Amino acid sequence: MTLPINNKLNTNILAACFKSTVATYKFYWLLAIIESVEEGKVEINKIELFSKMVSSAWYTVNYFKLSFGKQDLIQEAISKIKILEELNKNESKNFLNKKISNSSNDLTLKTLNHFDNNVPHWFLSPWFIQSSKTEIYTRSQKFENNCLYALYKDQIIINPQWIVYLTENAKIIKDFCYWNLSIFLQSKNPNVPDIPNKIIKPALRNSLTKQRNEFWKNVFDNEGSIDCIFSGKSLSIENNNFDIDHYVPYAFISHDLIWNLAPVDKEFNNKKSDKLPNKEQYFDKFYQLQEKAFYINKNINPYSKYMEEYLTIFSSLDTFNKERFKETIQPLIIIASNNGFSYMKDE
Repeated sequence: MTLPINNKLNTNILAACFKSTVATYKFYWLLAIIESVEEGKVEINKIELFSKMVSSAWYTVNYFKLSFGKQDLIQEAISKIKILEELNKNESKNFLNKKISNSSNDLTLKTLNHFDNNVPHWFLSPWFIQSSKTEIYTRSQKFENNCLYALYKDQIIINPQWIVYLTENAKIIKDFCYWNLSIFLQSKNPNVPDIPNKIIKPALRNSLTKQRNEFWKNVFDNEGSIDCIFSGKSLSIENNNFDIDHYVPYAFISHDLIWNLAPVDKEFNNKKSDKLPNKEQYFDKFYQLQEKAFYINKNINPYSKYMEEYLTIFSSLDTFNKERFKETIQPLIIIASNNGFSYMKDE
C-alpha cells in the first residue's frame, strides 16, 4: 500500500517515516495528527496528540490484549492512565480523548509527556537525516525541506503546504497507517488471529441470533434441553435462560464461527466476561456438546452455512474428529493465556 503522489510534496519522505520501526509510536502519532487536521486544527497541542495516541491504542491493549513489544511503552502508559483516571476498558474513544487530554493529574501528564522524549522529533528524522533533536526543532520551525510540521515545546504547527494534502487524503493516509500497524503487530503476535480487526474498536458486535435460531434451535428441538457446560444448569428455549456465547473469548478469536459457540447459562455468561475456560474442567463437555450439535444439524441440513464453517478445521464433514477439534481449540486457549487473558478460576 502506498501514499497518494503529489507533484509539489515529497510523499516518499512521509512514507519513509515507517521504514525503521521498533515501536507503534509513529503509527499512532500520525493517526493523531490526521484526526486533528480533520477537526480543522493546524496548531495542535502535544498533550492532545499524546492523548489521541493512547485512546487509539486503548481497545487494542485492554480488550484484545495484543503485545506491542518490549521497546514499546504505550501498553505501560495505558495501564497507568487506566488506574490514575479510573477508566474502564470499554470507554469510547471520544470520552478517552476528552478525559485524558483535560486531566489535571500530574502523574497522567508525566506519563503522556514521556512520548515527547522520542516521538515528535524522531518522526521528522527522514526530513533531517543525521540531525540532533535540537537541530530538528530549530530547522522544522523554518519548515526546511518542506517538512510536515514545525516543532515547539508544547505544540506542533502543520506546514501550510501539507494541509490540503492531509485533508483530502485523510482516509487513505489513515488506512496506510493501519495497514503498516497491522503488519508490525502481526510480527509481535505471530499466533494471534485477525490482527487487522483488533486495531479499531468495532462499532457493534455481531448478533448471534441467527446461530441461535438456525443451528442451536435444532439441537434444543432434538434434545428438549441442554446442560450448560459451565454451570451445569438445564437450559431450554421455553425458559429462555441461555445466551449463545464463545468458548474461546471473542476478544481473542475475533470471529463467530459455529465450532466455537455454545449455549451458556445467562447468569454465568454475565459473570465470565472474556475469561478463558479451564481445559481440564470444561473441554470434554464442550467437545461432547459440539459433536452432538454437529450430527443433529448434519442430519437436518448438511449443506447449511453453519455446517460449512466446520470445514475451517475439518477436511470433510464425514465425521466429527475429536483430535482435530482438540488441536484447534486447545492451542488457542494457551496462546490467549500467554497474551494476558485470565482463566475463570483466577477470578
